[in-house]
Amino acid sequence: MQPIRRRQLIQATLEAIDDVGLADATIARIAKRAGVSTGIISHYFAGKDGLLEATMRQVLSDLGTAVLERRAALGNAPPEAHLHAIIDGNFDRSQTSQSVMKTWLAFWASSMHHRPLQRLQRVNDRRLYSNLSCQFRRVLPKQEARNAARGLAALIDGLWLRGALAQEGLNVDRARQLAYDYVRVQLEAAQHNRARANDYA
Repeated sequence: MQPIRRRQLIQATLEAIDDVGLADATIARIAKRAGVSTGIISHYFAGKDGLLEATMRQVLSDLGTAVLERRAALGNAPPEAHLHAIIDGNFDRSQTSQSVMKTWLAFWASSMHHRPLQRLQRVNDRRLYSNLSCQFRRVLPKQEARNAARGLAALIDGLWLRGALAQEGLNVDRARQLAYDYVRVQLEAAQHNRARANDYA
């Protein structure tokens, strides 16, 4: 399928979910919004589930790009800078528009019952945890790094979810700062523990 037409259908899916929710975002409604026949969607995506999967793959690709672009500019910067970049990527504009946030919520709910979406969710979870754990591991023992990574991943998801459900919407700056504060506390504790270990050496 031509990339432009594919992107057009994915955008129509996001907008339809934003307007009426996943249940009422029918193939006919999405096709009409995209200006194509329902047969094209059925041919290329094998129905609504396939189109939702393709839409989430694009959203996840945008997320990966948002994180990678920020980290690529950092090189061998301290772990704090890379952790901030991961946080910033997860709260990137591509992930916090109203249509994308509603689609994320629909995706999370659907992933409990739809195996391909469940696989995508697992891949995304593992990627976030792995990236965070790798950076924390630079300054923390293995198990502590894993715990810190799990905590920050849960905080990012929780801040995002609360913002998505809040009537006033997500305050991105506040969410990022809360996540930054968590990183600072973890790294300060690591520094304190190293100083104590040196005192006893």
